Amino acid sequence: MKLLRNLLKSPMFVIGATIFFGTMLFALVAPLFYNLNLATDHARYAPPGEGLLLGADNLGRDYVSLLIKGLRSSLYVGFLAGIIATTVGTLVGIYGGFKGGLVDDILNMLTNLFIVIPSIIVLILISATFPEGRSLTLIGLIIGCTTWTWSARAVRAQAASLKSRDHIALARINGDGTLAIIMKHILPYLLSYVFMVFILQIASGILSESAISMIGLGPADTQSLGVILNDAKANGALNGGYWYAFFPSTILITLIVFALYLINTSMEGVFNPRLRK
Repeated sequence: MKLLRNLLKSPMFVIGATIFFGTMLFALVAPLFYNLNLATDHARYAPPGEGLLLGADNLGRDYVSLLIKGLRSSLYVGFLAGIIATTVGTLVGIYGGFKGGLVDDILNMLTNLFIVIPSIIVLILISATFPEGRSLTLIGLIIGCTTWTWSARAVRAQAASLKSRDHIALARINGDGTLAIIMKHILPYLLSYVFMVFILQIASGILSESAISMIGLGPADTQSLGVILNDAKANGALNGGYWYAFFPSTILITLIVFALYLINTSMEGVFNPRLRK
């Protein structure tokens, strides 16, 4: 509670949390008040006007309905990728940092191998192998399994610094095994740090999904903010000056990622004693 009160004193955290939870609330609650209609009932790129708050896309579909559905999809991919990347990176980092020796060397070599290979290239190659079956879940899995490396490196350094603490030595004397020590004596110390990593992984997942969707390798069975941008690019919205085809999606992606980075920066200022005022 004390840490929460300190976070609420940070203007960056309040602004970031307000923006992020506002977008989540919009994605979850908007369908209760707005009639989602993805039917092709309007003219191609019909401008905003009566019955169309943000106009229509190249197929005549209501852009507000597309944005709500796309926002929900992008948030789903971001959270799924964030959970996978944070879990894998935390487990690899904590175990390698605590065990040290040959185990740490092998895990560190594996992590470095994944870091050397650009994750976006791997993401594109894997996505391209599923031309007809790219679902949101598959995209989230691919992103999570290709972006865990920097989380592992960061958590490993923290775990390595904790294994020489007195309470760890006492736990060894009491007969606790490796798993028990990690779960009871190391992970609780790193929970705030792991949560900060999770925040950044969500942002990375949303940006990665938008990037591959922009080049036509996004989910094939639904809408997302990246898919909306790709459709606008591929169907002449940029050249035609139809700003409502791409500007709202761009603003939403920017706001979400900006809010998450504000939250992470403010949390680091509270949880890191060196930065705490």
